Amino acid sequence: MTKLSVINIKGEKVSDITLNKDVWGIEPNDAVLYDAITLARNSMRQGTHDTKTRSDVSGGGKKPWRQKGTGHARQGSTRSPQWTGGGIVFGPHPRKYNKKMNRKERVLALKSALSYKVIDKELIVLDNLNIETNKTKDMLSILKNIKASKNILIVVNELTDNVILSTRNIPNVVLLEASEISTLDVIASDNLVITEDAVKAIEEVLA
Repeated sequence: MTKLSVINIKGEKVSDITLNKDVWGIEPNDAVLYDAITLARNSMRQGTHDTKTRSDVSGGGKKPWRQKGTGHARQGSTRSPQWTGGGIVFGPHPRKYNKKMNRKERVLALKSALSYKVIDKELIVLDNLNIETNKTKDMLSILKNIKASKNILIVVNELTDNVILSTRNIPNVVLLEASEISTLDVIASDNLVITEDAVKAIEEVLA
């Protein structure tokens, strides 16, 4: 079992929390983690890229010159790939980048990502994130108090208007409910700031 300090929004320790080792203390599986990140990034791709082949390019119906006797190489169309304005060979065409993973692999990848946060000491547990204002400067002050910097992922058990409004204008902060947490979001963050309730909610699902 891993024990961590629980702090408040002023950065003061208020208690300790024992993390479930089956969720936060496993040996990270880098291969599955890589596959999960690839899957998540691939799912963001539209796959609408397209290029025109020689059959799609307009023009080129007439043979540019006769077959023999000109001294030039024989040519059948001005829309062949070697001509300016010709078709593209082996260019990209619309496709899907979908990748499949079974549920056990997805769970293992998320557990691996969470375990890395503990190993790298990038996990900050808050007793709660109940704030009375919706001002950005107040949230910035909280992040400074708890020593969270760079790319920050904030995970709460339930979103409130004040938390949403106070974080939405901070470019390096991502706010999620515990039920929405993903492997890519965890790995992309430099600090994972999570409330005590959210820790329990994640453990209920993954343990």
